[in-house]
Amino acid sequence: MSQTKAPPRSVWTDGIEPGPQAVALGVAVALSVVVVNLALVGELSLFFDLCFVVLCLGVALVVRPHDFFAVGVLPPLIMVAIFTLLGAVAPETVADAGDGVPQAVLSGLAHHSTALVAGYVLCLGTLALRRRSLVRDSPTTD
Repeated sequence: MSQTKAPPRSVWTDGIEPGPQAVALGVAVALSVVVVNLALVGELSLFFDLCFVVLCLGVALVVRPHDFFAVGVLPPLIMVAIFTLLGAVAPETVADAGDGVPQAVLSGLAHHSTALVAGYVLCLGTLALRRRSLVRDSPTTD
C-alpha cells in the first residue's frame, strides 16, 4: 500500500479570513474608498470603480472555502448599500442633487455598472477556480 503525499496547503486553498470578517473587511475598504474618492473629487469616479474591482478580487482570495457564499453575494450588496447611503446623505455624489434615494441608487448603479459587472465576474470566477482546485486536490477514498 503506497501513501501519497498530500499537496501543501496554501492561502489559495485555505483562505485566511472567515466569512464574517471577509465581509466586514470588504465593507470597511469600500467605505474607505468612497471617503477618499469624495475627498479628492467630490463624487464617485473611475478611482472608485477600479478600487471596487480590486476589492471584489481581494475578498474572493482571502475568504475561507467554507464561507464562499457570503463573499459570492457581497459585491452587489456593497454597491447597493453605498449608493443607498450616498443617496440619503449626499445624492449629488452619485446623481442629481434633487434626486431621491431610489433615483440616486439607480443612477449610481447605472453609472458604475461596468465596475459592478467586472468585480462580480472576477469574484465569482476566483471563487469557482478556488473551489475547483479544492475538489481536484482533495484526497479520494477508494
